[in-house]
Amino acid sequence: MSKAEIRSPLPGTFYRKPSPDSPPFKQDGDTVATSDVVGLIEVMKSFHEIQAGVEGRAVSFLVEDGDAVMAGQVLAEVEQ
Repeated sequence: MSKAEIRSPLPGTFYRKPSPDSPPFKQDGDTVATSDVVGLIEVMKSFHEIQAGVEGRAVSFLVEDGDAVMAGQVLAEVEQ
C-alpha cells in the first residue's frame, strides 16, 4: 500500500474547515477523491481552496487547523 502526499502550494495559514462554526472538509480516515477540497490556505485575507489532487482512503492530516504552513509542506497523507 502506497501513500500520496497533499502539499501546500503556497505559504499561509491552513484551515481544515470553511468557517469556525462549520465541520471540517475532511476528517482523518475519510476517503478522498481527486477534486475534493481538504482545506483552505489563507494569504493576506485571501482564501485558496486546497484540493486533494489524489484519490484514496484514510486521509491523515499532519498539520492542525490554524497552523502556519510553508509552500511545499506536506499537509496530509492519503493511502492509495
